[in-house]
Amino acid sequence: MPQQRPIRPIVVGITGASGAAYAIRLLELLLASGRQVHLVVSEYGRQLLADEAGVRRLDLESLLPHVFGDGEAPVGLVRRPAPTDADLWRGRLVIHPNKDVGAVIASGSFLHDGMVILPCSSTTLGAVATGSGSNLLSRAAAVTLKERRPLIVCHRETPLNLIDIENMRTLALAGAVVCPTNPGLYLLPGSVPEIVDFMVGKVLDLLGIEHDLKTRWEQRGKNAI
Repeated sequence: MPQQRPIRPIVVGITGASGAAYAIRLLELLLASGRQVHLVVSEYGRQLLADEAGVRRLDLESLLPHVFGDGEAPVGLVRRPAPTDADLWRGRLVIHPNKDVGAVIASGSFLHDGMVILPCSSTTLGAVATGSGSNLLSRAAAVTLKERRPLIVCHRETPLNLIDIENMRTLALAGAVVCPTNPGLYLLPGSVPEIVDFMVGKVLDLLGIEHDLKTRWEQRGKNAI
């Protein structure tokens, strides 16, 4: 009998483009699914988390304030009950300094099931497209492409200039999936968290991870045309 393929970690990169709620919700669902997550946050990504979600430290309780905190949930997120297996969640989250270019995720020998950059700024988009390895985030992305593993780049900025478009073209030709944070409205979302879940559900679909978020066409409202 063929052996079942092991479930491998997911690498997540957070940069300074607006969209902290997307990143935090993705982390929550990956950890809840039992996946180990290797996280790297750029310097501007840390500022983003502070500005949009009040995250001042990179640890489980701070990154998931709507799950482990006791205040109001950040915009775009809904407060949820803390899991009973919090220690398991904590053990699944591995955080790497962005300056540590020798971290394990920078090596092709580190096996994982894909890397997501969410949100991805134009600066990081350009760095990855040109093969820059000046920090851990861009180096991990370059290695992901080199090893032919899924790289999902969730660019958020708009409008696009020709440089952005050419960088997207380069990454697409290199094997990455360019997945802009452009949520569909055909499910008639009634809140910001529903819009966030739509986008995060798309990312989970690209990773091949099961979820029950409302993202399918067949889930559209009765009044949808």
